[in-house]
Amino acid sequence: MNSIIITGGAGFIGSHVVRLFVNKYPEYRIINVDKLTYAGNLNNLRDIEDKPNYRFVRADICDFDTIYALMQQEQVTGVIHLAAESHVDRSIKDPFTFARTNVMGTLSMLQAAKLYWESLPEKYEGKRFYHISTDEVYGALELTHPEGLPSPFTTKASADGHETYGENFFVETTKYNPHSPYSASKASSDHFVRAFHDTYGMPTIVTNCSNNYGPYQFPEKLIPLFINNIRHKKPLPVYGKGENVRDWLYVEDHARAIDLIFHKGTVAETYNIGGFNEWKNIDIIKVVIRTVDRLLGRKEDEDMNLITFVTDRAGHDMRYAIDSRKLQRELGWEPTLQFEEGIEKTVRWYLEHQDWVDNITSGEYEKYYEDMYANR
Repeated sequence: MNSIIITGGAGFIGSHVVRLFVNKYPEYRIINVDKLTYAGNLNNLRDIEDKPNYRFVRADICDFDTIYALMQQEQVTGVIHLAAESHVDRSIKDPFTFARTNVMGTLSMLQAAKLYWESLPEKYEGKRFYHISTDEVYGALELTHPEGLPSPFTTKASADGHETYGENFFVETTKYNPHSPYSASKASSDHFVRAFHDTYGMPTIVTNCSNNYGPYQFPEKLIPLFINNIRHKKPLPVYGKGENVRDWLYVEDHARAIDLIFHKGTVAETYNIGGFNEWKNIDIIKVVIRTVDRLLGRKEDEDMNLITFVTDRAGHDMRYAIDSRKLQRELGWEPTLQFEEGIEKTVRWYLEHQDWVDNITSGEYEKYYEDMYANR
């Protein structure tokens, strides 16, 4: 039996990956390792928590002894490493936490896997360490699109049929140039993963993904934060003029990519995962407002006046854009949802799961877990 640790599996992207693997691979044993920080919530996984091939372990990835013992106990054959501090604003205020979790936590996972796998007769045969990273490690791109490329960017070629990638997009060989403590910590962790392959021969893979959106995202992030604020008629704080551009990917499409790469990706390779879907922040906010207002039965554009421009944050990169052609070419993956369809599904989910949102924003779930685990 394949026994796979998924770190950060109670978080946003992690919970979607855990659900996919538990349901799709009943012959696998899936061990969800999560510290249950503010961003981890087991309510994200109520639908699969009683599955016979699923186990949750509350643990800190920086606790090497616990992770190493778990590797041995569960006879782990694969690691999908998603656990990370990920909010840029928090990294600006507290860079030490990001260095500890994202760098030292990744190193702890790598060393535990290395020592356990090297103790086996077959060593690394049939093993895999998959590290999920971000497009932010690459730095920033120019705001101006290539000539002929529409905005939002939803196609793979310009109107005249010529490819519009290369220097205008992040490719797998783009030089790292992180600009925030968050992206610097993720860049460092990426380097450690690759170093463990080059030094020890560990079978590693790294992926760098664009912005994700969808159900179960912690409501400090742009889309769920604004959905909730619109619902309550609260201000929508927009950095600068809202002209920063991001490439957006529906979270279930990312989970499908992780599944595919984990099973069929080439060891020691890097794959970029993107949505081919660039939007200025101000434009995406207007789409969210119109969608929420329509679904709540409000007047069209009723809540546009909630937009409030605030001072831009430090180190705010202007544009990220992923070139996913390598993943398409080698493994056949591409996103299934256009943004308009994905945002409709996302807004509906948050409006239909107010109890989940209210529980998160109140902080009650954190107190519940602290009390529950304190009594064990």
